[in-house]
Amino acid sequence: MSFCHLHCHSEYSLLDGANRVGDLIRRAKELEQPSIALTDHGVMHGAWIFHEQAKKHGIKPIIGMEAYVAPGSRRDRGKVKGEKGYYHLVMLARDAQGYRNLAKLSSLGFTEGFYFKPRIDREVLAKHSEGLIVTSACLAGEVAQHLMEDRWEQAREAASWYAELFDGRYYLEVQGHDSPGQDELNRKIFKLGED
Repeated sequence: MSFCHLHCHSEYSLLDGANRVGDLIRRAKELEQPSIALTDHGVMHGAWIFHEQAKKHGIKPIIGMEAYVAPGSRRDRGKVKGEKGYYHLVMLARDAQGYRNLAKLSSLGFTEGFYFKPRIDREVLAKHSEGLIVTSACLAGEVAQHLMEDRWEQAREAASWYAELFDGRYYLEVQGHDSPGQDELNRKIFKLGED
């Protein structure tokens, strides 16, 4: 059975990614993975070298980004009461239009939404959703944050909004690692998916 990682960070995810792009590709090759995604935080700086290195090693590159999504408007400077300053959302380019939309969203995060991080919001996601496959991301994702606080209605609302916008291209993400709370969150995500 083949497997590929769809949520990977590199040295271009400052203070988070320890992997060098070439090392990611070489490891995917060693594990006989047919493809791998690069989803750095808020940026696509590694996309070109990732694409070139993957092709060189016979690995299908999946270009992505882990976006920072503001809970309100990307232009707001400050936190919405009861919300985090931003949530994570993994986006993968499905095709050339998806790549263009990723680039646009990354640019908008810096030019219109920068507040500690390059943030986007639901408004620009709705305008630039074509060609993207999206996952609910990690412990810092919107759905995950609501579930960890047992705010099931808000989690359902968020998941429903993304599922409607990215019709057939939105997935709840579970992760298999030992971060505190991850196992409990995975159980809640499976339950949400069954609902």
